[in-house]
Amino acid sequence: MNILKKLALYAATGAMAIGLTACAGMSSQEKNTLVGTGAGAVAGSVLTGGSALGTVGGAAVGGYVGNQVVKPRD
Repeated sequence: MNILKKLALYAATGAMAIGLTACAGMSSQEKNTLVGTGAGAVAGSVLTGGSALGTVGGAAVGGYVGNQVVKPRD
């Protein structure tokens, strides 16, 4: 494996580790919103053939649905 491939592998591994720790302090509702946004963006993109408007619309709808799945307890 050449040096550039190793460097890319280490950078990707480090970025994944940092990304996973970013969710540590989030509430259940915030995590659901984030997951819903990602899933909605993918679904919107697939359903509209990669349209930017479909991707953004799917992300908005998915984020809203993910947010409403678990209501915070008072």
